[in-house]
Amino acid sequence: MTLKFNVGDLTIQRIVEQEGQFLQAHDMLPTLTPELLAENRPWLKAAGALDDTDTFIMAFQSYVVKTPHHTILIDSCIGNDKARPLRPKWNMKTDDTYMRALKAAGVSIGDIDYVMCTHLHVDHIGWNTRLENGRWVPTFPKARYVFGKTEYDYWAGENTKAEVPPFADSVLPVVEAKRAEMVTNDFAFGDHVRILPTPGHTPGHVAFTFGRGGKVDAVFSGDLMHTPLQLRHPELSPRFDVDPKQAAATRRAFLERYCDTDTLCCTAHFPSPSSGKIRRKGSGFSCEMM
Repeated sequence: MTLKFNVGDLTIQRIVEQEGQFLQAHDMLPTLTPELLAENRPWLKAAGALDDTDTFIMAFQSYVVKTPHHTILIDSCIGNDKARPLRPKWNMKTDDTYMRALKAAGVSIGDIDYVMCTHLHVDHIGWNTRLENGRWVPTFPKARYVFGKTEYDYWAGENTKAEVPPFADSVLPVVEAKRAEMVTNDFAFGDHVRILPTPGHTPGHVAFTFGRGGKVDAVFSGDLMHTPLQLRHPELSPRFDVDPKQAAATRRAFLERYCDTDTLCCTAHFPSPSSGKIRRKGSGFSCEMM
C-alpha cells in the first residue's frame, strides 16, 4: 500500500481510515448493465476494486499535503463518536485508526494549517470535529477550514428543512468556532492551491489543484469518481449523485483535462494505492497507479 507521494515541491500522504467492501456494483451504479459488468469484471478484480461477490472495494481516506509553506488536510474522512445509523461501520465509531495514521505520517493535529473540503458529505467531514466534554469542537486547533460557499449554502438550506446530522455535528461547530472560510470558485491560496469547480455529485462539489506557477502537479478529485470503472465508462454515475447527468459530464471533462499529462490524480475512494496518472484507453480512460 503506497501511502506517500512526492511531486514537484509537494509531499502527499494518504491517511486511510477504512478500506474494504462498500456497495454491490449494481446497487451503487443503477445504470450499470450485467453485460457491462461482465466485460469489466476481470480487470476490476485484478485491480483489487471488485471482489467475488461483485462488491466494490473502496478506501475512505484523507490526504495531507505539505507545501513549502503549509500543511493542508484534504477532506477529513469519517470521524468518531458520530451517529451514522445507516452505515454500521461508521456509526458511533471509537477506534484510533485515523489518529494512528496521522501519527505514522509524522503529523499531529496541531500541524494542520488548513482543512479543505471537496464537499460536505458525511465521509469527507467527520474529523472536522471531535467530541470534547460533550461538545463538538474543531479537531485541528489552529486550522482554517475551507468550505465552498455554494456547497455550504446548499447544505445549510437542507438543514433548515430537517436536521442533516453530519452538517450539524461536523460543519456548524466549525463555523460557530469562527474557524471557517467560505470561498467561491475563484479561490486561490498562495501560488500553490487553486479550486476547480466539479459540480454534479453535489451542487458545490470542487476539486483542489496544487502546483506552482500554473502547473498542476496534483489534483484531488473528491467524489468526482468512486471506482475505477467510472474511468472506463464516465457515463456511470452512482445513485448518490445529486445530478447524475451533470456529474457524468463533469467527470468526462475532468478526465479529458488531465489525460496524458504528468498531473497526479489523487482519488478519494479508489482502492490502494488510490492515486495515479490519467491515460486514455479506448473511448474511456485508465489511471496508471503510482
